[in-house]
Amino acid sequence: VDLVGGAHNKTVLSSLHMESWRTEIITEIDRINQVLPNTPADEQTVAIKQWMDSVIDRMDHYKAEHHKYVKQAVTLLELALWKAKLDEKEDNSAEGRTKKAKIDVDSARKERRITCGADMVIKNVLPFLRLE
Repeated sequence: VDLVGGAHNKTVLSSLHMESWRTEIITEIDRINQVLPNTPADEQTVAIKQWMDSVIDRMDHYKAEHHKYVKQAVTLLELALWKAKLDEKEDNSAEGRTKKAKIDVDSARKERRITCGADMVIKNVLPFLRLE
């Protein structure tokens, strides 16, 4: 692995959350041990370069996939926090409801989205989801 990215890629490899991704990368890294002994000496440099490119491309692909999953997770987290805030406010307003004038529902929803705390929660959760 040191040949194809050094310690950083070792960390990325251990951080990949899907076991199938880790298994595929490890298989690809180990592939050079089967290819190189059967490769003529004058073609080994080319074989090693192709192998390195293949491993790096696969790592880049999985990092991009991981980023896509993190983005989806953050969106779901924000929506869940917003919904919890909406539910909380609805429970509170249902208890104290008398003959009040109807509040502009859209502006109340927007206000709750802003005050749901998602920005703080996401800021503190994201470091645990990033590939380092």
